[in-house]
Amino acid sequence: MSIINVILSGGVGSRLWPLSRKSRPKQYLPIFEGETLFQKTVRRNQSFCQEILIVGNKDNYLLSRKDLNKAGVAHYREIIEACPRNTAAAIAFAAFSGDPRDILFVTPSDHLIQPGKAYSEAVNRAIQLAVEGHVVTFGLTPKSPETGFGYIEANGEEVVSFREKPDRPTAEVFVKSGDFFWNSGMFCSRAEVFLHELAKYEPEVYEKSLEAFNSLEGAFLSEELSLAIPSISVDYAVMERTDKIKMVSAAFDWSDMGSFESIYQYLSEQGYPKDDLGNMVIGTDLHTEFTGLTNTILIHTEDAILVLQKENAQEVKQIYERLEREKPGLV
Repeated sequence: MSIINVILSGGVGSRLWPLSRKSRPKQYLPIFEGETLFQKTVRRNQSFCQEILIVGNKDNYLLSRKDLNKAGVAHYREIIEACPRNTAAAIAFAAFSGDPRDILFVTPSDHLIQPGKAYSEAVNRAIQLAVEGHVVTFGLTPKSPETGFGYIEANGEEVVSFREKPDRPTAEVFVKSGDFFWNSGMFCSRAEVFLHELAKYEPEVYEKSLEAFNSLEGAFLSEELSLAIPSISVDYAVMERTDKIKMVSAAFDWSDMGSFESIYQYLSEQGYPKDDLGNMVIGTDLHTEFTGLTNTILIHTEDAILVLQKENAQEVKQIYERLEREKPGLV
């Protein structure tokens, strides 16, 4: 039995456009104390795991390899998806690739987490529960009524329900109750347990994923066979339905760095400059003045400029989706 850090690296980071592009998603931006979020993920979990398995896609696997090389990591495995089929299939590929008794510690590659005692305690407890045959998710104590995250309702380690991203009033009720936690997107399970539950609840995802996996050419999956796999998240496919679910309450500092509001907060804590009214410039040294604006972020790249109020950071995804249709070269 090995403990394997399965790092999911297929995300695009659409809410961080124009910094994040399909050609260089947010997990590969070296703006976090000189490192990328991908590199930080690898380093953070090395002490818990005997192996590293990267599940990425054909558009970014070279970026993963470059980051691993820079981090001094030479020993790892990889599965390269031909097309995005969501997280249920991605984790299934990882589960098929090793010993059924292996513990899969599944982590996104684009989250910022403070390592330390609280993180170690949460991961070790999750591994223990996984060894006992549970499917484990990590719930984070909410710091604010965030509408960009899913929530887990729990009583201790017992999961009561999963909730989709709420509106603001609902999120405020969740936070006030003390029974709801942010869904971190991190999971832990024995490979055989995950596959059993996937086959039970989503047999087509299981069967089509296995067919694609069995046709691997080196590390590369077949596009034709992959397209036949239903695109379903692991939350919907397994987590919300299995009776083996447990939740580890996690007290460590965490951010999904999923919006410019998160980036703004991180850079502010690092001492990055902003003016007296909270306005910040990212991506250029050109002298910039703001008038009549507060908490505004100006993001400058070679081919695009974005100006937004910090509080409207979630709306960047709508801009990305429109540009994907109208000016795909910009994404």
